[in-house]
Amino acid sequence: MAKETQQNKTPGRWGQIFTLYRETIKVDKLALVMSLLVALLTLGVGLVLAIPSFAAGNIIGGIAYSILGLTAAVLLSLLVMSNRAQKVAYGRISGQPGAVGAVLTSSIRRGWRTSEMPVAVNPRTRDAVYRAVGAAGIVLITEGSRSGTKLILDEELRKLKRVAPSVQVHVFYVTNDATGTPLIKLAKEITRLKRTLNRAEVSAVNNRLQALGSFNMPIPKGIDPRKMRAARK
Repeated sequence: MAKETQQNKTPGRWGQIFTLYRETIKVDKLALVMSLLVALLTLGVGLVLAIPSFAAGNIIGGIAYSILGLTAAVLLSLLVMSNRAQKVAYGRISGQPGAVGAVLTSSIRRGWRTSEMPVAVNPRTRDAVYRAVGAAGIVLITEGSRSGTKLILDEELRKLKRVAPSVQVHVFYVTNDATGTPLIKLAKEITRLKRTLNRAEVSAVNNRLQALGSFNMPIPKGIDPRKMRAARK
């Protein structure tokens, strides 16, 4: 019984991180090479600084440089691996229905009101439009081809002009080609937008939009927003 409990025990945070890195290395062969290279270079810099201190009899300074070099090597190598893991994670879901919703709910915080469910879906092409409300105003994100989302996007824009005419609206196109915003850059682009609303105004606008309702389409099982969080730095 104790063995079964131990086997079924959820791995801790470090266990999840190393599992993620192991899976990343299977897909991205250069991830481990780049991580080790950065670690070795950083250690080398630490040694270059530490050796003269030891030679001059400054033991404390040499030890400090050695510890600093080792710590920096570990942190920088983990940072490189995290970036590669993030690219792999986004690459796996890019182009799939529900990918935008996964990014909105897992990678955007700081007062933004988001949902993994689209507010409108083209029933023929299954292309979708998602919505986020924050200090920058209202953000609409299309998922799929521009032609497949044009009608439902125009309809959402008409609704917003009627319900929130004074609020700034931003539109991002996450398409399957090179003409739109890459999925991996979506969260960064949204959080970079200029702030135009305070917290109370964000709540008021969001409540007004919630009254409009939305077209709820279940997200495919392959998209799990919780899996995206492990890739964050």
